[in-house]
Amino acid sequence: MKPDDSSITWIPEPQLGMTGKMFLPLFVQGLTTTFKHLKKSLGGGTVTTSYPDQEPAIAAPLIYRGVHRLNKDHEGRVKCVACFLCATACPAHCIDIIAAESPWPDREKYPESFAIDELRCIYCGMCEEACPVDAVELTSLYNLTGRSREEMIFDKEKLLSVFDATKDKEPMKSEAFGGTVT
Repeated sequence: MKPDDSSITWIPEPQLGMTGKMFLPLFVQGLTTTFKHLKKSLGGGTVTTSYPDQEPAIAAPLIYRGVHRLNKDHEGRVKCVACFLCATACPAHCIDIIAAESPWPDREKYPESFAIDELRCIYCGMCEEACPVDAVELTSLYNLTGRSREEMIFDKEKLLSVFDATKDKEPMKSEAFGGTVT
């Protein structure tokens, strides 16, 4: 396009008034924010937490997105039906599933292998939303550490152990919202 093209609508630059030319309103707004934070820190409100010496308080732990878990059904079997929807929905491509024929008559497949790379995960919750049987959930466990990359790849057994560790404190979301558990 050329600058003299008739299809271009040129918008004139707005004229700034006296307050727009001065930086004083923006400066006062910035100082107000600074004084609010200063007042909070001097008035006894904590701004930082000395983790791991002090555990941080999470306002709503049941909606916090932390470590994944694989849920079990009422018979103690993995709820996953190996439909690959969680792996497909994952924007970080951190979920690997190998399906096998199910030994149980109520489903066709189950995950022979299920692994989530927790270092690659962005904890967006898309896997949780995509799962049609509520098999994958994010817990409120945030203190995730490992000494090697291999330790941070959670396989099926490790994900099921997270379920065993959190099932009493954090019930499955399908149970918490009145859904049925299969």
